[in-house]
Amino acid sequence: MLKENNKIMFKILALIGTGSFIGGISRYLFGQFVHRYLPIVFPYGTLAVNIVGCFLIGAILGLSDRGMVTPPWRFFLATGFCGGFTTFSTFAYENISLLNDKEYFYMFLYTALSFVIGLAATYIGIIITRLI
Repeated sequence: MLKENNKIMFKILALIGTGSFIGGISRYLFGQFVHRYLPIVFPYGTLAVNIVGCFLIGAILGLSDRGMVTPPWRFFLATGFCGGFTTFSTFAYENISLLNDKEYFYMFLYTALSFVIGLAATYIGIIITRLI
């Protein structure tokens, strides 16, 4: 039983890892493509990646809910590819799930904490590295 569970876990991790690898490379290439045609003053590439990623994870999970995407493909596409392409897509989906569950307080809290603490953590990381 334990050996079979390990085998299943390895398959899931391999699907996620492969999807993430492809998603990360796709993020870079897509961002470069956008930057080739739009000025770099504004982060159009990142914005485009995040919006496309949100659409993709919504479509993948919507199809999954209808039984049209199997669990292995869901791991590969939603967790792996979209996770490697952009973590913002997961953030958006989790907020939509909280809204659908009418968990407004937790949705607001999650959004606010992610934004404020994320910016603060990034800034602190930059400051710390400047001190070293």
